[in-house]
Amino acid sequence: MLSDIEIAQTAKMLPITEIAAKLNIQNDELEPYGHYKAKLSESIYDRLADEHDGKLILVTAINPTPAGEGKTTTTVGLGQGMAKLGKKAIIALREPSLGPVFGIKGGAAGGGYSQVVPMEDINLHFTGDMHAITAANNLLCAILDNHMQQGNALGIDQRRILFKRCMDMNDRALRNTIVGLGGKINGIPREDSFQITVASEIMAILCLASDLTDLKARLGSILVAYSLDGKPIYARDLQVHGAMAALLKDALKPNLVQTLENTPALMHGGPFANIAHGCNSIRATKLGLKLADYCITEAGFGSDLGAEKFMDIKCRFAGLAPSAIVLVATLRALKYNGGVPKAEVAQENVAALHRGLCNLQAHVENMRKYGVPVVVAINRFLTDTDEEIAALSHCCEELDVEFALSDVFAKGGEGATELAKKVVEACEKPSKFKLLYDEQLPIKEKVEMIAKEIYGANGVNYTAQAEKLIKEIEALGKDKLPICIAKTQYSLSDDPAKLGRPTGFTITVKDVKLSAGAGFIVVLTGDIMTMPGLPRVPAANSIDVDANGHISGLF
Repeated sequence: MLSDIEIAQTAKMLPITEIAAKLNIQNDELEPYGHYKAKLSESIYDRLADEHDGKLILVTAINPTPAGEGKTTTTVGLGQGMAKLGKKAIIALREPSLGPVFGIKGGAAGGGYSQVVPMEDINLHFTGDMHAITAANNLLCAILDNHMQQGNALGIDQRRILFKRCMDMNDRALRNTIVGLGGKINGIPREDSFQITVASEIMAILCLASDLTDLKARLGSILVAYSLDGKPIYARDLQVHGAMAALLKDALKPNLVQTLENTPALMHGGPFANIAHGCNSIRATKLGLKLADYCITEAGFGSDLGAEKFMDIKCRFAGLAPSAIVLVATLRALKYNGGVPKAEVAQENVAALHRGLCNLQAHVENMRKYGVPVVVAINRFLTDTDEEIAALSHCCEELDVEFALSDVFAKGGEGATELAKKVVEACEKPSKFKLLYDEQLPIKEKVEMIAKEIYGANGVNYTAQAEKLIKEIEALGKDKLPICIAKTQYSLSDDPAKLGRPTGFTITVKDVKLSAGAGFIVVLTGDIMTMPGLPRVPAANSIDVDANGHISGLF
C-alpha cells in the first residue's frame, strides 16, 4: 500500500495555468509560484464582483480521535466527486501549519487518492504565507520592545503587555520566556511568551480581512498593551501597522492549486479550530463562490469548534450562508467515543459503536440549530464491518438525516459520487440559516449560550482572572463582539477525557483575550494551550530528503 506522499509524487499534475483556465481566470490575474501553484491577484475580485454566487457547502465532523478522522480528505474527495457528476465545483481549504506536520497530526492536504498537490510544497513552505504572518507578528513585538527601550514615550506598562511573539512550530520551551537579559543595551527584562503562528491574531486578521485597506485597519486595532495610567495601547499608536500590512500584502492573496484529479483548490489561511477560529480566509471562500457553482470548504476539528466558529464568526462577518453542511463520521471515532482505546478502534465492536453514537447525535442536532440541511458522510475504512455500517446507517435513519458512504481515501472522486449526489440534493432544499446568538449580548451570556446549546454544559465557571479581564474588555467598550472559545477538540466538554456526549458538567473559563483587530473575544477553557508541544517521537524523525531533493516520510 502506497503512502500519501508516494501517491502524491506519482500524480500527473497539470500546469497551474491550465487549472486556472478551467475557471476562466485570466492570465493577468494569475501570479505563478513555479509550475503548479499560484496566487490570484486583486484584479480578479473587481472583474467578478457582479457574478452570481454559487452554493456554499461546509464540511465538518464529529469529535475526532487523536489520529484525525479524514475531514480534509472528505472535502477533497467531495470536490473530485462533484466533478465526476459534471458539476463545476471548487474546494477552499486552510494551509497546513508546520507544527502538526513535524509533530503528530500530520498535514492538511488530504490523504490517499483525495489530496491536493504539490503535497510536499503545500505542507512545508508553500507560498510563504505562514512566514509572512510570523514576520508581521514579530515585527510588532520588536517595535513594542524597542519603543520601551528608546524612552517609552507612550508610557507602556511592561507588566501589562498583551501581545505575544509567535513561530509556526510546536515548541513548549517557548511557552514562557524572559527577554531583554544581558544588560541595558539588550532591552528591558520582562516575562514574555510565544504562541504558534496559526493561533495568532495576525492569522485571524488575514483570514477575516476583506481587502488590503481593511487588513491595515484591523492591524492598527490590535490591542498590544496598557500604559502606566491604564490607557489601552494599540498597534497604530506604535505606527507599525503600515509596515505589517506591507509584509502581508502578498500573503493576503489566495493560493490556487489542484487535486490529484486536477480539479481546482484554493488554499488560504490556517487557523487552528481548538485555539483559534479554524476556517480558511473569507477572501478565498468568497472568490470560490464566484468561480464555481459549488464552493466546498471545511472548518477544523469537530462541529462544536470549527463549525460553530464558521457560522458565528466567519459567516457573521462575511454575510455568508451555507446551503448544506456535511458532517463527517467514522466508525473508528465513534467506537473511540464509546470507550474503545485508540489501539483497538480497528476491531469490530458493535456495542462500543452503539455507546458512541450519542456523539454523532449531538453534532447532528447542533448543526440543525443553524437552519441548514445536514448530510452525514460515513468515511469508510477497510476494517469497517457490514454489521457496524448497518448500525450507523440505522442511527442516521432514526435521526432522519441523509447519509452516504464515502470511500474517497481509496477511490478518490469515484468514492464520493453517492455523497456528492446527496449534497447536491441538500443544496436545493429550503435553508433558513441563522446565527446562534446576538453579538450585542453581554460576554457571559454569549459564552453561556455556546456552552449550553453546543457543548451541552450545565453552565460556566470563571476564574478570578477571567472575571477581571471581562470587566476590562467591557470598560473599553469592546464587549459587543462574537466569541471564539478555545477548547479541547476531543470532547464536547473542556475535559478531553469526557467522551461520547457528556452531561452534568460545567465549562471553566480561565482566561479571556480581546482580539480587537480580528474582531472577536477569545475565551480560553480547561487546560488548552496556544503553543503546543511535540510528542515523544515527533513525525519530524521520519522525514528525510535525498541528494536529489526527493522527500520521504512526509505521511
